[in-house]
Amino acid sequence: MPASSTTVPTPTPAPTATSTSTSAGSPAVAVLRCEARLFLREGGSQFWILVFPTVLMTILGLVPSFRHADDGLGGRRVIDLYVPVAVLLAMIMAGLQAMPPVLTGYRERGILRRMSTTPVRPAALLTAQIVLHGAAALCSTALVTAVGRLAFGVRLPGQPFGYALALLLATGSVLALGATLCALSRTTKGATAVGTVAYLVTMFTAGVWAPVQTMPDPLRQIVQLTPFGAASQALSRAASGDWPGWACLGVMALWTALLTVLAARTFRWE
Repeated sequence: MPASSTTVPTPTPAPTATSTSTSAGSPAVAVLRCEARLFLREGGSQFWILVFPTVLMTILGLVPSFRHADDGLGGRRVIDLYVPVAVLLAMIMAGLQAMPPVLTGYRERGILRRMSTTPVRPAALLTAQIVLHGAAALCSTALVTAVGRLAFGVRLPGQPFGYALALLLATGSVLALGATLCALSRTTKGATAVGTVAYLVTMFTAGVWAPVQTMPDPLRQIVQLTPFGAASQALSRAASGDWPGWACLGVMALWTALLTVLAARTFRWE
């Protein structure tokens, strides 16, 4: 999918102190509810996160040769490898294309600065955005897995605990990367431009253009040092019934920790 065709969600007003203070529950819960309502109005974000990965996987699954077992892939089919890739694509869309423009737009318009003077802390808004986009990515994962199973007979993860752990680490790394982009970008246009570059790079390392398992050995070894290259390998191994591998899990955990520290130290509310 060309990056230029991606619909970037338009930043929408954040809840005001009055609206949140009158809502039921704590201010953080009120912000989460308000942001959830705004998120549900963003049809573009919902399509790219929830629908597009499944549509792409379905199109690829309709290619006859992708449904034949390949000895070079350990007896697996190409479509078997593309289910984890579609899962990562949903996470990339949520963390790099949807979330950064929203938060950067809030900062650019002074909404975060105004919120800092109310009982609602800006951290509650950041948490709400991470929770909503993470939840959307995980819902997309469920949809991709269900369609892959029902339409193309892709086996459910043979190592469910390893698969779940790899999913959580992959989600954490992409949201940490998205938060870092928010921290380093002063404007919405800047966040969109940087996010698009990161989006293209991560799509390659995740294996959208070609599964990581089919790359030449030197390139695959380099790609596996990136968070999404490691995630692709970990999800694929867990899907085939093997433990995802501590090396891949460690790479994702390290990237998540480093990006979280960087985002926390550079993020500014104004």
